[in-house]
Order: sequence, then structure tokens, then C-alpha cells
Amino acid sequence: MNVTAARYTAASLAERFGLRLHGDGDPAITGVGTLASATAGQLSFLANQRYRGQLATTTASVVVVGEDDVVHCPVTALVAADPYVAFARIAALFESKPAHIPGIHPTAAVAGDAVVATSASIGPHASIGARSCIGAGAVIGPGCVIGEDCVVGADSELVARVTLVTRVRLGQRVLIHPGAVIGADGFGIAMDHGHWIKVPQLGGVRVGDDCEIGANTTIDRGALGDTVLEEDVRLDNQIQIGHNVRIGAHTAMAGCSAVAGSASIGRHCLVGGGAGILGHLEVCDRVVITAMTLVTHSIREPGEYSSGTPLMDNRSWRKSAARFKQLDSLARRINAGDKE
Repeated sequence: MNVTAARYTAASLAERFGLRLHGDGDPAITGVGTLASATAGQLSFLANQRYRGQLATTTASVVVVGEDDVVHCPVTALVAADPYVAFARIAALFESKPAHIPGIHPTAAVAGDAVVATSASIGPHASIGARSCIGAGAVIGPGCVIGEDCVVGADSELVARVTLVTRVRLGQRVLIHPGAVIGADGFGIAMDHGHWIKVPQLGGVRVGDDCEIGANTTIDRGALGDTVLEEDVRLDNQIQIGHNVRIGAHTAMAGCSAVAGSASIGRHCLVGGGAGILGHLEVCDRVVITAMTLVTHSIREPGEYSSGTPLMDNRSWRKSAARFKQLDSLARRINAGDKE
């Protein structure tokens, strides 16, 4: 994938990123690609051993590898303690980003008491609500809606069609992808004589520095206090974060996962795609929750947690499902036998 005309030699990349050069330092790199697709002039990487077989036949000019794979690399290698991290840093050199011109587009609507830094960029058809503040170097993309009493920190970017409903505070360098909605009403309702009464959602949302929020992800504002994402939290696309949830720093969540109201997730956690965390639970620091897991009780010890039944053929599944219903009676018979 050649995305820019930038050129770097293997030797210059090794020096720039503190990597060990193995082989010829002269190859000029103008782009990046996978082991299978990269061509001459491109750089690739090997981080997952499932793809080691592709290393021997790669036509990339340079490959980022770990120490154990240097002897298997047929081309120039850049040796890294973590090849994936090293590749991410190198690949950023070849990323082409659009230029943003400071100023307010003529079609944008900005409230009279909103504050917009002169170095900020407000795109076409964007709307900035009353008493909101847009920080230096921030980018508000096309069609974004910033409601009342919101703050967008310096150098943050709302790519397009992002909505900050009300009382949302973004830190610095926050990146929010298209379609995300931050600060909508939390799902608070109370039953009164057979009819639902809406509980007012009087809190807000606080997002720390260097967070990233994926496309069409929704984060509800708190009922009383705030919903909080600490610094460097990374949320994938189509995630639901309920009201008054707290997510600790450096935690990452994959697509379609969901957290119900008032749950608390610790720092440095990983939540797999499609996982769910029930409300009012606590997950401690450094927990890995695998894909499609349902967390039904608080997790107090770091580690990896899973739930659910692995994939099997339909006939086996139907037999197993029938036997699930027999587990209680089987357990009772076993317990009765133990007492005899």
C-alpha cells in the first residue's frame, strides 16, 4: 500500500526508531504492506507466528521481525522487541492526512457566546452550541454538532458527523470517528403504576487526553455524576457505554462490546469484540475479557476471563443443549451419592 511519496532507507529507520539493522541498510522504503502483498520498496512486519510461513517468500524490501525470526528473514530485517509496535511507528511516517485550514466555514453555525480558538478548524455545516469551547488546533469536521456547555480540547479531532449532545468535556488530542454520539441521555427509567417515568440525566461525559472513539460508538452522559473515560482509552466502532460508567486509563475495547450503567473497568484492560459487562460491576486493572464473554459478576483479580460455548456442528450443539437442562439433576444425584 503506497500512500505517500516519502522515502526512508532501512538504515535511517533503524536509527530513528532504535532498531537493530540486520542486512543491507540501503534499501529505500516508500510504503508498507503485508508479508504476502508487499513489493520491492515496501516494508512489512511479522508479529503473529501464524504468518511465519509467508516470511520465506515475501518480496518486501525490509521486514520488521523479532529476535527469533531474524535467521528466517530472506531480506533486510529491522529487529524489534515488539515488531507490531515498531511497525505501527514506522507506518505512521507513510500516513497521508488531509490539511486543515484554521477558521470557521461559512456554512457553520456558532453560538454567540461559544469560544473558538483562532487556530481551530470548523468544517462545513458544523454547529457549535452555547457556552461551548473549541481549543487550539482542534478540528470539527463536516456536519458535526457540538451542543451546549461542551469543551473540545486542544488538537482534538472530530472527523465528521460526530455529536456531542451536552456537557461533554474532551481532553487534548482526542480522536472521534464519524457517527459517534457522546453525551446522549442515559437509559434511566422508573416504573410508576404501570408506566415508565424518565429519570433526568443531569451529569455529563469526561474524556481524557489521547483517547480514540470509533465510528457509531455511543457514550451516554451520567444521571448525576459524569461518565468517565480516563486518558488513552481506545474504543472501537459500534460500542455502547452506559451512563456513569468509568473506564480506566489505557484500556481498549473491541467492536460491538457494551458496558451497562455504573460499571467500572480498571486500567490496562482489554475487552474483546461483542463482550458485555453488566451494570454496577467492577473490573480490576489488567483484566482481559475475551470476545463474546458476558461478565455477570465483579472481577477482583487480574487475568484472562471467558464465557460462552465454543463453536461446534449443529447436531452436536443440539445434543449438548438438551444435556444442559439435565445438569442440575445430575449434580443433585452426584451430591446425594457423596452423602451416602
